Amino acid sequence: MNELVLIVDDEEGILTTMAQVLGDQGFRTLTTTSGAEALDLYREHRPDVVFLDIWLPDKDGLEALQAILELDPGALVVMMSGHGTSSTAVKSIKMGAQDYLEKPLSYDQTVAAVREALETRARRLATAEGGVLEASRHQPIGELEPPPDLPLLVETGRPQRTIAKPSVIYGLGLHSGGRTGMVLQPLPPDSGIHFLTLPAGNVIPAHIRAVAETDYATTITRSGEHIRTVEHLLSALHACGIGNLLVKVHGEIPVLDGSALGFLERIEEIGVLEQDRPVREIVIDRVWELGNGGDKRLTIEPAEVFSVSYLLRYPKPIGEQFYDFVMTDCEAYRREIAPARTFGFVRDIKMLNELGLGGGGRLDNFIMVGDDEVVNTELRFPDEFVRHKILDIIGDLYLLGYPVRGKVTARLTGHRDNIALQRAILADLGA
Repeated sequence: MNELVLIVDDEEGILTTMAQVLGDQGFRTLTTTSGAEALDLYREHRPDVVFLDIWLPDKDGLEALQAILELDPGALVVMMSGHGTSSTAVKSIKMGAQDYLEKPLSYDQTVAAVREALETRARRLATAEGGVLEASRHQPIGELEPPPDLPLLVETGRPQRTIAKPSVIYGLGLHSGGRTGMVLQPLPPDSGIHFLTLPAGNVIPAHIRAVAETDYATTITRSGEHIRTVEHLLSALHACGIGNLLVKVHGEIPVLDGSALGFLERIEEIGVLEQDRPVREIVIDRVWELGNGGDKRLTIEPAEVFSVSYLLRYPKPIGEQFYDFVMTDCEAYRREIAPARTFGFVRDIKMLNELGLGGGGRLDNFIMVGDDEVVNTELRFPDEFVRHKILDIIGDLYLLGYPVRGKVTARLTGHRDNIALQRAILADLGA
C-alpha cells in the first residue's frame, strides 16, 4: 500500500491527527489549510483520495470541490464539516463528492472512508477495462502483414522484443475527447506492430503506407477506419525496442498526460520479453533532406547511433529552443524525452473545436500556452516544447517498420514533414 491522500482543513490539529492515523495504516499524506493550494497539490501530485473541509479560510470547500472535479472528473473527494447542514451534504454529493462526513472523525471512520474510495476507484477501473477486454476478447485477428524488407536493413546482435503479458490502458482521446481504451498483446518474432480497430476488427499495420492524416497528430487508416494519435505510443515502443505488438483500440490512442511516460511505465509494469530472433534496423547510408526553401528543414544522414537535433521557434513565451538527443538506451529516452508533453495555444482553441480536434484536451493532459505564459501547469523542463517535438519524431519514424540508425536534424518541422521524409526514403529505395 502506497496510496497518497491529500487532507485539506483549516485546523492544524486535524491535519496532524488525520495524517498520523492514515500514516499508521501505510498511506502517504499531503496536508494544507488552503483551498487554492489544494488545487495546486492535486494538479502536481494526483492524490488517490482527498479529504476536503467545507469551511476554509481562502476558498469555499464546495468551490474547491468543483475546481478539483473540473481538473479531474474522476477525483475521489470526501467532504468534511463540523457544522454543516443536510443541504450542504446533499449538494456536495450531487456535485460529485465521494462521501460526506461529519467531524469529529473517528479513527475507524477516517480509514474506512479511504478504503471505500479506493474500492470505488478499483470498481471503475475494472468496469472500464472489462468493457475493452470484452470487446477485444473474441475479436478475430486477420493475417498480419510483417514490415516489408528494405535494402537498408542490417541484422543486429540485439534480440527482438515484445511485452511479457497482455495489458489494458484506458483514458481520453486528445482530439476526439471521447473515452478510449486499448489492449496490448504480445506477438511472435518478425510480426511487427499492428493496430486492430474495435469493434470492427480491421487490422492496420504501423507503417508509413497506412498514414492518412498528419494535422496535429498522426492518423493511420484502412477500410474506412482510423486510429488517431499513434505517435506517442510508437515513440515509447521505438525507444524501448518493442517491435512485435498488437494494439486493439477504440478509435484513438489514450493521451494519458500528453507525454510518452505513461506508456513506458505500463511497459515496465508488465515486463518485456526478449525473443529468439535478432533485431533488424534501418541503417541510413546517405543524406535525405526536405525543405521549403526557407527556414523549415528536415534531414536524416548516416551516423553510428540514432539521434535527433531539433530547433524550434515560436513567439514568446516559448521563443527559440534547441535540443540534441542521442538515444543511447531506453533510460536516456525516459529521462530526457518521455516526460515532455504535447502543447497547444489558447488562440487556436476555437479553430481546433471547429475542426473537431482537441476535444480531449484538459488541464492535465497538455500544456496550454497563452499570450504571455503557460496558463495551466508547471513545465517539467525549461525546454519541454522542443523535447516533445523530438518525442514525436521518434514515434513517427517508427512507421518505417524498424528501428532507425541515423542522425535526424529538424528545424521548424512537424508530423507532415516526418511522414514526407519517410515517403521520400521509400520512394528512393523502390519500396
